[in-house]
Amino acid sequence: MNEELQGSDPERVGPEKDKKNYLLPVSILVSVVIIAGTWIYTSGLNRQKESEQIQSQSRESAVNTLEDKVAPPEGMVLPVRWGDLGKKLVDAGVIDPEKFGALYEKSGEVSRDIKQLLYGENNDNLRITSENSGMVLNLLWALGLGVKNDILETGPMSDPRYGGAGNFASTGGWTLARGNAMNHYSRHPFIILNEEQQTLVEDVSKNIYRPCCNNSTHFPDCNHGIAMLGLLELMASQGVSEEEMYRVALQVNAYWFPDTYLTIAKYLESRGVAWDKSNPKELLGYNFSSGSGYRQILSQVTAPVEKSSGSCGV
Repeated sequence: MNEELQGSDPERVGPEKDKKNYLLPVSILVSVVIIAGTWIYTSGLNRQKESEQIQSQSRESAVNTLEDKVAPPEGMVLPVRWGDLGKKLVDAGVIDPEKFGALYEKSGEVSRDIKQLLYGENNDNLRITSENSGMVLNLLWALGLGVKNDILETGPMSDPRYGGAGNFASTGGWTLARGNAMNHYSRHPFIILNEEQQTLVEDVSKNIYRPCCNNSTHFPDCNHGIAMLGLLELMASQGVSEEEMYRVALQVNAYWFPDTYLTIAKYLESRGVAWDKSNPKELLGYNFSSGSGYRQILSQVTAPVEKSSGSCGV
């Protein structure tokens, strides 16, 4: 009897029961605090991640928008008819069509265009895009190399201190001819300019630089320079104005050096100048488009991820 009473003594059972009753809400409270803290922490991380994603998407969208302005994805129709120039270049041997075509045999639409541009006799205006910019570069390279012009014969390319015109990337680097490229250097009357047109080409060529070196188009020692010379000759022969020549030259340079001109566009925007409101002649000049000028720009703005190096070879 005493044992039963002792086992059910309220003085011994009560405190333990109260203790358990006290600990239960405390543990629930702790659990709630932990869960809430975890939720708050996770929510914070998610919000931070979402914010970073939004910022990243915003930056990417801004870059893509600028890219579209600098090198429009739809391309640009140049204000010059190609006509039968490709056929003339092939017939004269400045272009070996088999060598030329082999560069683009896997490029689909570009490969089909090449056949028309090399063999057609009534081609319309040239069109440049991001996809075919290399092919257009090589066509104009052949043209600039082969067209007879005083700039090639009496300009810096023929300065004796350089050891002859055949020692440059624009001449020795042209491996797509039949035979030696110098057999075609300033040799063919594909484009005949009058005095006024020749003066225009000489004046404009001295103000157009390319970021792969420090020389102007008047000293076309690389493929980009001599291709631009060919384009200027073609534009002058077809009555394109000086102002339009600079505008077209800037757009063509932007397709040949997309990373460079996207960086320049970012630099301009950082100073409140829109790309499409800038002065093409100024941007093509030494301070922006020469190798040295561009390096100065690059030191003041973050360059985009490189997509194209603007190679000076075939």
